[in-house]
Amino acid sequence: MDLILSAIDILMRWDVALALLAGSVGGVLIGAIPGVGPAVAIAILLPATFSMDPIVGLTVLLGIYGSSMYGGSIPAILINTPGTAVNALTTYDGYPMTARGEPRRALSLAYSSSFFGGIFSVICLILFAPVLAKIAPMFGSREIFMAALLGLILVVVAHRGQALIAGTLACFGIFLQTIGLEPVKYTQRYTFGQDFLGGGINLIVVVLGLFAISQAFVLLTDEDEKVRMTRLRGGMFQGLRELARHPRVAGVSATFGVLMGMIPGVGEFTAQFMSYTYAQKTSKRPQDFGNGSSEGLIAAETANNAVPAAAMVPLLALGIPGEALTAMMLSVFYVHNVVPGPGLFQNDMDFVVALYLALLVLNILVLAFLLFATKSLIQVVRIPNRFLGVCILTLSFVGVYSLRNSATDCVMAAAFGILGYILKRLSLPSVPIILGMVLGGIMEVKLRAAMARVKEPFDFIDRPVAFILFCIIIIVLAVHILRVLKDRKELKEAEWQTNSASTSFGSLMWRRRNSFLKDHGKKVRARHSKLLRRLTDLF
Repeated sequence: MDLILSAIDILMRWDVALALLAGSVGGVLIGAIPGVGPAVAIAILLPATFSMDPIVGLTVLLGIYGSSMYGGSIPAILINTPGTAVNALTTYDGYPMTARGEPRRALSLAYSSSFFGGIFSVICLILFAPVLAKIAPMFGSREIFMAALLGLILVVVAHRGQALIAGTLACFGIFLQTIGLEPVKYTQRYTFGQDFLGGGINLIVVVLGLFAISQAFVLLTDEDEKVRMTRLRGGMFQGLRELARHPRVAGVSATFGVLMGMIPGVGEFTAQFMSYTYAQKTSKRPQDFGNGSSEGLIAAETANNAVPAAAMVPLLALGIPGEALTAMMLSVFYVHNVVPGPGLFQNDMDFVVALYLALLVLNILVLAFLLFATKSLIQVVRIPNRFLGVCILTLSFVGVYSLRNSATDCVMAAAFGILGYILKRLSLPSVPIILGMVLGGIMEVKLRAAMARVKEPFDFIDRPVAFILFCIIIIVLAVHILRVLKDRKELKEAEWQTNSASTSFGSLMWRRRNSFLKDHGKKVRARHSKLLRRLTDLF
């Protein structure tokens, strides 16, 4: 109880309350603009948050992260264009509802489901907080190294069909992190005598380049799409009543969101598709899915909004981010010398509870804002792409320059922006680079600390938690290899079936069989049999 009162005291500060309001409203606006997304917004805001109090900066970023998915459902439902990538599944059932004249019902249902998912995950985290506080001290250097390694492997294997390139990009991120001054002997690594590389490559420069500047290039080169808006009719509160009629779908979807959010590298997409598949298989009307099913919309929106709060678990408990957005938040911790991990739960539990309560309040603020401001809010989807691109580009370079007043950083950010643009055009992931930089740094520090107590290789896994993590790594790798072999086998079978030579040979054999079964074929076979008997008699 004392912890909750202490956390409420933190949240009652005017700057924290203002950050909550700005984060929630700003996140909804950013989510409602197709093509921007929370990653771009957080990347732009990162330099500004460094001058704020940790709780204020994190509240702004959490607000944008959590509320952008609410806003992303608006264009997904009204114009069949997801505001953020995770709202793609919302278009399956949201837009068909709009097409048949029920846009307000779809929006209301999406808001209600998102609210339920967000509140459910925050309550779960508050209940789990004492358990996390007991488990976190069991993690020493070896365990955190193994957990970071597991996180990196999960991020790579999660990119199904692109695991090799994802692994390569993660290694590139680790390499970037090693450039600069080596932390123990203070020697130069991979600087090639260049002074500007002596301080290393700043994570924020890479983040702004890969996410914000590359997206600005995309917006500047793409054409604007014609938007046809639908008039909103009916009440916005009907979704709350409709959600109450599907408690099973909402509960299971929120549980999937919490579980998937806690696993690094998995995130919203897996939670959404698992929830959607479950809802469809257990529905009495599975044929409605994809054609405006209320259960499908509930499953998609509940699952994706349950993830942000759950994604904070590995970040706060172990200091290990599971995705790019939490990796950006980790930099805010480091700037303020707040080290997430076991020590945070032991020494600053009120700070952790304040973050959880901030997420709780955030969901209430967003729902209230959307219920009354949706009609005005939908106009933001009309903002031209090129105007957005110029704004993002300007703010990004201002943010990069403000970090160290360095023009070199701007040049490096532009170079990473071009790299990010190429990756986007080739549909390749850029997230492994960021996680490689963050997790690579954690792994290096923890490995150095752990090696002081390791004499033999097996000493590294002689503690229970380290051994469990090692076993999980082996299982994940074995499952991935089996899956790759299975995919390869299926691909070969598909190639064999479509191969022209095999098809021609099969057709030839089929024609010969049909020929032998006809009268002419029977005469030919009889003639061949007669010749064969004569030859047999001769010998």
